[in-house]
Amino acid sequence: MMQAAVVLIVMACALSAAQAQNYPNRTVRIIVPIAPGGASDLLSRLIAQKLYESWGQVVQVDNRPGASGIIGSELVAKAPPDGYTLLMAFTSHVTNPSLQPKLPYDTLNDFAPVTMVAIVPSVLLVHPSLPVRSVQELIAFAKKRPGELDYASAGTGTATHLAALMFSAMTGVIMEHVPYRGGVPALNDLLGGQVSLMFGNLAPSMTFIRSGRLRPLAVTSARRSDAMPRLQTMAEAGLPGYEALAWFALLAPARTPGQVINKLNSEVVATLQHPDMKERLKGLGVEIMPGSPAELNDYIRVEIAKWDKVIRKLGVRPKVP
Repeated sequence: MMQAAVVLIVMACALSAAQAQNYPNRTVRIIVPIAPGGASDLLSRLIAQKLYESWGQVVQVDNRPGASGIIGSELVAKAPPDGYTLLMAFTSHVTNPSLQPKLPYDTLNDFAPVTMVAIVPSVLLVHPSLPVRSVQELIAFAKKRPGELDYASAGTGTATHLAALMFSAMTGVIMEHVPYRGGVPALNDLLGGQVSLMFGNLAPSMTFIRSGRLRPLAVTSARRSDAMPRLQTMAEAGLPGYEALAWFALLAPARTPGQVINKLNSEVVATLQHPDMKERLKGLGVEIMPGSPAELNDYIRVEIAKWDKVIRKLGVRPKVP
């Protein structure tokens, strides 16, 4: 029996090594669980192009928005563990366990970390029709109209929502939350004046800020963004200690062979460190943050615990449009 078990283990290891050696030999999909056009979509497409150039195999970006990323995440959790279906996860991946009474997957056990990709600060944006030009003016304006101002987000539990929650918690401002199925639909309604403000990811907001169609008040990072160095931070604007960042990471289904995970990690990390990639992202406020699968695993566990405390304290409840 012992000899048979050893043989099976050796055969499994050999098969896993063969899979890694031949990987990839067909199309790889990166599932983006949010609408096209946002930072996660941009990062996925840039990575896909570089991987195609390296591998000679098509890397397809597949947007599956809905339910704060749960729909796309479930697709990956239940996909074959062979490295051909990946998830571009973002902040809601670690908040959904606290917001949803029952997820169709186990956040910690149904995914295999590949690498952290990047962090992106949000920016507090208001529609130009709103008569405020600073964070303090917004606070004063909103306090005179409790519950009248509405703010958009990419969905309940996303970084754009959590940034607004932190703002409300620190200022006492009461606003109405309007969640969308992604940052781009939310941004579109802000541009149209259907909502008053939004903590949007900096990258997709840049064009509209520069054209004057949206008014930026402050960035949510601890230090000013290189992309907009004149724009003050929320702390500088009068909210010391305020910091809220969006993060993006690649995950695979659990039980994906370790050799495949390691190959993916090395290829994606090399892609992120390519000079062309750095130059493309330099002016968008995106900070490249590649790392090991173990580092990403630890980060996700810490984030789940951190945001669980915040969500429970504020009594946040899911609201899916």
